[in-house]
Amino acid sequence: MAIKHRDFMKWHIWLGWLIGVPLILWTASGMFMVARPIEEVRGNHLRAEQQVLAMPFENIVMFADKGDAVMDARLITQGSSVIWIVNYEDGDTVRYDATTGRAMPSVDKQAAKAAAEAVYLPPEAIQSIRYFAANESPSDLRREKASWQVHFSDGTNIYIDALTGETLAVRTQFWRAFDFMWGLHIMDLQTREDTSHPILIGSAALALFGSILGFIMLFSRRKKRRRATI
Repeated sequence: MAIKHRDFMKWHIWLGWLIGVPLILWTASGMFMVARPIEEVRGNHLRAEQQVLAMPFENIVMFADKGDAVMDARLITQGSSVIWIVNYEDGDTVRYDATTGRAMPSVDKQAAKAAAEAVYLPPEAIQSIRYFAANESPSDLRREKASWQVHFSDGTNIYIDALTGETLAVRTQFWRAFDFMWGLHIMDLQTREDTSHPILIGSAALALFGSILGFIMLFSRRKKRRRATI
């Protein structure tokens, strides 16, 4: 028995009820996420450039006195200071004062404050500074690294690496709104990282089937009208 146009319409209506909400969420969240350039979402325009200085490779051997092989090293500026960041084979990361060559301690609260003030361009006041261990990483950082969260009065969080003093992330209020919309878009509001799970795949499949069904209805309706005029 041939499938009639009203059967297609009935299925299309029921599918519309099922996929209507996901389609609205996908469209609204997608429109929000493309409203601003991704560089602005990441706060690149709010942070001062951190200069990485050129370094001859043979200079790395000067840090071999720790007893472990040096994997890599980089020479950077932090505020008015020039610092070596050296990564060793055993996984340790050590900061060295480029002027004296002495190993520097891990970044404390005061150093994190100075680093955040140096990197954040807007003239906002610091409201709080909080330390997070690597296994307690905040949801808006999403990197398993020990860090200092420096919270500014405009709602921006600057995350400073507790080992190196480098800036891990700039998280503005708009970034957090963007992150929430991304969670809606991929239907994962918990981790906001899983882009392949049954709910998302099933909703996408239903949306595709509903779209194909609507496309078929265009031709079946035209065919019905032609028959009516004969």
